[in-house]
Amino acid sequence: MPDNATTPGPAAHQKIDTSVPHSARIWNYWLGGKDNYRVDEEAGDAYTAVFPGIVTIARSSRAFLRRNITYLVAEAGIRQFLDVGTGLPTADNTHQVAQRIAPETRIVYVDNDPMVLAHARALLYSTPEGATAYVDANVTDPDRILAAAAETLDFTRPTALILSNILGHVADHDQARSIVTSLMDALPSGSYLSINDGSLGIDPVFERAQDAYNESGAVPYNLRTPDQITAFFDGLDLIDPGVVSVPLWRPDVTSPAPEPIGEHGGLARKP
Repeated sequence: MPDNATTPGPAAHQKIDTSVPHSARIWNYWLGGKDNYRVDEEAGDAYTAVFPGIVTIARSSRAFLRRNITYLVAEAGIRQFLDVGTGLPTADNTHQVAQRIAPETRIVYVDNDPMVLAHARALLYSTPEGATAYVDANVTDPDRILAAAAETLDFTRPTALILSNILGHVADHDQARSIVTSLMDALPSGSYLSINDGSLGIDPVFERAQDAYNESGAVPYNLRTPDQITAFFDGLDLIDPGVVSVPLWRPDVTSPAPEPIGEHGGLARKP
Protein backbone atom coordinates (compact mmCIF):
# COMPACT_ATOMS: atom_id res chain seq x y z
CA MET A 1 0.00 0.00 0.00
CA PRO A 2 1.46 3.43 -0.90
CA ASP A 3 2.45 5.84 1.86
CA ASN A 4 1.38 8.88 -0.15
CA ALA A 5 -0.65 8.69 -3.32
CA THR A 6 -3.07 10.53 -5.53
CA THR A 7 -5.65 8.58 -7.51
CA PRO A 8 -6.74 10.59 -10.55
CA GLY A 9 -10.33 10.51 -11.66
CA PRO A 10 -13.02 12.35 -13.61
CA ALA A 11 -12.06 15.81 -12.35
CA ALA A 12 -8.32 15.40 -12.71
CA HIS A 13 -8.10 17.49 -15.86
CA GLN A 14 -10.85 19.99 -15.14
CA LYS A 15 -9.87 23.63 -15.07
CA ILE A 16 -10.55 25.72 -11.99
CA ASP A 17 -13.56 27.92 -12.76
CA THR A 18 -12.98 31.32 -11.16
CA SER A 19 -16.08 32.90 -12.70
CA VAL A 20 -18.53 31.43 -10.19
CA PRO A 21 -18.20 30.99 -6.42
CA HIS A 22 -17.41 27.54 -5.10
CA SER A 23 -18.52 26.21 -1.72
CA ALA A 24 -15.15 24.69 -0.77
CA ARG A 25 -13.35 27.96 -1.48
CA ILE A 26 -15.99 30.03 0.33
CA TRP A 27 -15.75 27.70 3.32
CA ASN A 28 -11.96 28.12 3.23
CA TYR A 29 -12.45 31.90 3.22
CA TRP A 30 -14.75 31.76 6.27
CA LEU A 31 -12.16 29.61 8.06
CA GLY A 32 -9.55 32.30 7.45
CA GLY A 33 -7.76 30.51 4.62
CA LYS A 34 -6.21 32.04 1.49
CA ASP A 35 -7.12 29.40 -1.10
CA ASN A 36 -9.95 31.29 -2.74
CA TYR A 37 -10.67 33.90 -5.37
CA ARG A 38 -12.31 37.29 -5.39
CA VAL A 39 -15.59 35.76 -6.58
CA ASP A 40 -15.57 33.50 -3.52
CA GLU A 41 -14.80 36.38 -1.16
CA GLU A 42 -17.64 38.41 -2.66
CA ALA A 43 -20.07 35.52 -2.24
CA GLY A 44 -18.82 34.89 1.30
CA ASP A 45 -19.14 38.56 2.20
CA ALA A 46 -22.65 38.71 0.75
CA TYR A 47 -23.59 35.72 2.91
CA THR A 48 -22.09 37.16 6.09
CA ALA A 49 -23.83 40.48 5.44
CA VAL A 50 -27.12 38.61 5.86
CA PHE A 51 -25.92 36.09 8.43
CA PRO A 52 -22.59 36.81 10.16
CA GLY A 53 -23.02 33.62 12.20
CA ILE A 54 -21.91 31.49 9.24
CA VAL A 55 -18.30 32.08 10.29
CA THR A 56 -19.13 30.59 13.70
CA ILE A 57 -20.78 27.62 11.99
CA ALA A 58 -17.74 27.00 9.78
CA ARG A 59 -15.32 27.16 12.68
CA SER A 60 -17.57 25.16 15.00
CA SER A 61 -17.80 22.46 12.33
CA ARG A 62 -14.02 22.26 12.19
CA ALA A 63 -13.79 22.08 15.98
CA PHE A 64 -16.42 19.31 16.06
CA LEU A 65 -14.39 17.31 13.57
CA ARG A 66 -11.25 17.77 15.64
CA ARG A 67 -13.00 16.48 18.77
CA ASN A 68 -14.45 13.53 16.82
CA ILE A 69 -11.06 12.50 15.48
CA THR A 70 -9.44 12.89 18.90
CA TYR A 71 -12.07 10.59 20.41
CA LEU A 72 -11.73 8.06 17.59
CA VAL A 73 -7.96 7.80 17.86
CA ALA A 74 -7.38 8.27 21.59
CA GLU A 75 -10.44 6.45 22.98
CA ALA A 76 -11.78 4.16 20.24
CA GLY A 77 -8.39 3.06 18.91
CA ILE A 78 -9.17 3.84 15.27
CA ARG A 79 -6.15 3.94 12.96
CA GLN A 80 -7.84 4.32 9.56
CA PHE A 81 -9.94 7.21 8.22
CA LEU A 82 -11.91 7.69 5.01
CA ASP A 83 -12.66 11.42 4.77
CA VAL A 84 -15.13 12.06 1.93
CA GLY A 85 -15.65 15.64 0.78
CA THR A 86 -12.54 16.87 2.50
CA GLY A 87 -12.48 20.32 0.91
CA LEU A 88 -9.42 22.54 0.87
CA PRO A 89 -6.60 22.03 3.37
CA THR A 90 -6.79 24.22 6.45
CA ALA A 91 -5.74 23.97 10.09
CA ASP A 92 -6.21 20.63 11.85
CA ASN A 93 -6.85 18.42 8.85
CA THR A 94 -7.83 14.85 9.67
CA HIS A 95 -4.34 13.40 9.26
CA GLN A 96 -2.78 16.14 11.36
CA VAL A 97 -5.11 15.57 14.30
CA ALA A 98 -4.96 11.77 14.06
CA GLN A 99 -1.23 11.39 13.49
CA ARG A 100 -0.35 13.73 16.35
CA ILE A 101 -1.87 11.08 18.62
CA ALA A 102 -1.02 7.94 16.64
CA PRO A 103 1.61 8.50 13.93
CA GLU A 104 0.82 5.15 12.28
CA THR A 105 -2.71 6.27 11.30
CA ARG A 106 -3.67 5.95 7.62
CA ILE A 107 -6.00 8.48 5.98
CA VAL A 108 -7.65 8.64 2.56
CA TYR A 109 -9.14 11.95 1.49
CA VAL A 110 -11.83 12.09 -1.19
CA ASP A 111 -12.96 15.10 -3.22
CA ASN A 112 -13.60 15.91 -6.85
CA ASP A 113 -12.78 19.60 -6.99
CA PRO A 114 -9.80 20.47 -9.25
CA MET A 115 -8.57 23.08 -6.77
CA VAL A 116 -8.49 20.48 -4.01
CA LEU A 117 -6.56 18.21 -6.39
CA ALA A 118 -4.09 21.04 -6.97
CA HIS A 119 -3.53 21.18 -3.21
CA ALA A 120 -3.34 17.40 -2.77
CA ARG A 121 0.36 17.59 -2.00
CA ALA A 122 -0.45 19.55 1.15
CA LEU A 123 -3.02 16.93 2.12
CA LEU A 124 -0.56 14.12 1.48
CA TYR A 125 2.05 15.17 4.02
CA SER A 126 2.12 12.15 6.31
CA THR A 127 4.25 10.87 9.15
CA PRO A 128 6.74 8.16 8.08
CA GLU A 129 4.86 5.60 10.16
CA GLY A 130 1.45 6.33 8.62
CA ALA A 131 0.06 7.10 5.19
CA THR A 132 -2.21 9.55 3.42
CA ALA A 133 -3.77 9.37 -0.03
CA TYR A 134 -6.13 11.46 -2.11
CA VAL A 135 -8.89 9.99 -4.27
CA ASP A 136 -10.46 12.13 -6.99
CA ALA A 137 -14.10 11.02 -6.87
CA ASN A 138 -17.62 12.32 -6.31
CA VAL A 139 -19.56 11.50 -3.15
CA THR A 140 -22.30 10.10 -5.41
CA ASP A 141 -19.94 7.33 -6.61
CA PRO A 142 -19.33 5.19 -3.50
CA ASP A 143 -18.12 2.20 -5.54
CA ARG A 144 -15.25 4.21 -7.01
CA ILE A 145 -14.44 5.72 -3.61
CA LEU A 146 -14.20 2.32 -1.96
CA ALA A 147 -12.19 0.71 -4.75
CA ALA A 148 -9.63 3.51 -4.79
CA ALA A 149 -9.44 3.84 -1.00
CA ALA A 150 -8.74 0.11 -0.67
CA GLU A 151 -5.32 0.76 -2.20
CA THR A 152 -4.35 2.52 1.06
CA LEU A 153 -6.80 1.27 3.69
CA ASP A 154 -7.41 -2.29 4.87
CA PHE A 155 -11.19 -2.67 4.99
CA THR A 156 -10.93 -5.75 7.17
CA ARG A 157 -9.90 -3.38 9.98
CA PRO A 158 -12.18 -0.83 11.70
CA THR A 159 -12.27 2.44 9.81
CA ALA A 160 -13.84 5.82 10.52
CA LEU A 161 -15.92 7.30 7.70
CA ILE A 162 -16.12 11.11 7.83
CA LEU A 163 -18.81 13.00 5.93
CA SER A 164 -18.40 16.60 7.06
CA ASN A 165 -20.66 19.16 5.38
CA ILE A 166 -20.88 17.10 2.20
CA LEU A 167 -24.27 15.36 2.28
CA GLY A 168 -26.03 18.73 1.99
CA HIS A 169 -24.79 18.78 -1.61
CA VAL A 170 -26.91 15.69 -2.31
CA ALA A 171 -30.40 17.16 -2.76
CA ASP A 172 -32.40 13.94 -2.48
CA HIS A 173 -32.47 12.68 1.11
CA ASP A 174 -33.04 9.05 0.10
CA GLN A 175 -30.03 9.20 -2.23
CA ALA A 176 -27.90 10.69 0.54
CA ARG A 177 -28.95 7.87 2.91
CA SER A 178 -28.17 5.30 0.22
CA ILE A 179 -24.64 6.73 -0.18
CA VAL A 180 -24.03 6.48 3.57
CA THR A 181 -25.35 2.92 3.63
CA SER A 182 -23.19 1.85 0.68
CA LEU A 183 -20.03 3.23 2.27
CA MET A 184 -20.74 1.84 5.74
CA ASP A 185 -21.71 -1.58 4.38
CA ALA A 186 -18.14 -1.96 3.12
CA LEU A 187 -16.65 -1.33 6.56
CA PRO A 188 -16.33 -4.01 9.24
CA SER A 189 -17.83 -4.17 12.72
CA GLY A 190 -16.17 -1.66 15.02
CA SER A 191 -16.02 1.03 12.34
CA TYR A 192 -17.43 4.50 12.95
CA LEU A 193 -19.49 7.09 11.09
CA SER A 194 -19.02 10.82 11.69
CA ILE A 195 -21.46 13.24 10.06
CA ASN A 196 -22.13 16.94 10.48
CA ASP A 197 -24.27 19.15 8.27
CA GLY A 198 -26.17 22.40 8.26
CA SER A 199 -29.53 22.06 9.98
CA LEU A 200 -33.02 23.47 9.83
CA GLY A 201 -35.12 24.72 12.71
CA ILE A 202 -32.50 26.56 14.75
CA ASP A 203 -31.93 29.92 13.07
CA PRO A 204 -34.34 31.35 10.46
CA VAL A 205 -31.81 34.03 9.45
CA PHE A 206 -29.34 31.30 8.57
CA GLU A 207 -31.99 29.51 6.55
CA ARG A 208 -32.84 32.67 4.58
CA ALA A 209 -29.16 33.30 3.88
CA GLN A 210 -28.75 29.73 2.64
CA ASP A 211 -31.77 30.05 0.37
CA ALA A 212 -30.25 33.19 -1.16
CA TYR A 213 -26.90 31.44 -1.61
CA ASN A 214 -28.57 28.50 -3.36
CA GLU A 215 -30.15 30.92 -5.81
CA SER A 216 -26.84 32.69 -6.54
CA GLY A 217 -25.57 30.22 -9.13
CA ALA A 218 -23.24 28.42 -6.73
CA VAL A 219 -23.64 24.67 -6.20
CA PRO A 220 -26.64 24.42 -3.82
CA TYR A 221 -26.29 23.13 -0.28
CA ASN A 222 -29.43 21.71 1.31
CA LEU A 223 -30.09 22.11 5.02
CA ARG A 224 -31.79 19.18 6.77
CA THR A 225 -33.70 18.77 10.00
CA PRO A 226 -31.94 17.19 12.99
CA ASP A 227 -34.22 14.16 12.56
CA GLN A 228 -33.08 13.76 8.96
CA ILE A 229 -29.43 13.99 9.99
CA THR A 230 -30.06 11.46 12.77
CA ALA A 231 -31.55 9.08 10.19
CA PHE A 232 -28.13 8.75 8.54
CA PHE A 233 -27.06 6.80 11.63
CA ASP A 234 -29.84 4.20 11.47
CA GLY A 235 -28.56 0.77 12.49
CA LEU A 236 -25.52 2.18 14.26
CA ASP A 237 -24.83 2.83 17.94
CA LEU A 238 -24.65 6.55 18.59
CA ILE A 239 -21.91 7.76 20.89
CA ASP A 240 -23.16 9.98 23.72
CA PRO A 241 -24.55 12.67 23.48
CA GLY A 242 -26.03 11.53 20.13
CA VAL A 243 -26.88 13.93 17.31
CA VAL A 244 -26.75 17.47 18.64
CA SER A 245 -25.83 20.96 17.54
CA VAL A 246 -22.09 20.61 16.99
CA PRO A 247 -20.86 22.93 19.77
CA LEU A 248 -22.74 20.68 22.24
CA TRP A 249 -20.94 17.49 21.16
CA ARG A 250 -18.41 16.81 23.94
CA PRO A 251 -17.32 20.47 24.21
CA ASP A 252 -13.89 21.37 25.53
CA VAL A 253 -14.17 21.83 29.27
CA THR A 254 -12.03 24.97 29.13
CA SER A 255 -14.36 26.70 26.66
CA PRO A 256 -17.33 28.90 27.61
CA ALA A 257 -20.72 27.19 27.76
CA PRO A 258 -21.66 26.50 24.12
CA GLU A 259 -24.84 27.72 22.42
CA PRO A 260 -26.74 25.74 19.75
CA ILE A 261 -26.19 26.74 16.13
CA GLY A 262 -27.66 25.58 12.82
CA GLU A 263 -25.21 22.71 12.38
CA HIS A 264 -25.89 19.22 13.76
CA GLY A 265 -23.67 16.21 13.94
CA GLY A 266 -22.90 12.96 15.66
CA LEU A 267 -20.66 9.94 15.83
CA ALA A 268 -21.76 6.30 15.81
CA ARG A 269 -20.19 2.84 15.94
CA LYS A 270 -21.07 -0.04 13.65
CA PRO A 271 -22.05 -3.07 15.78
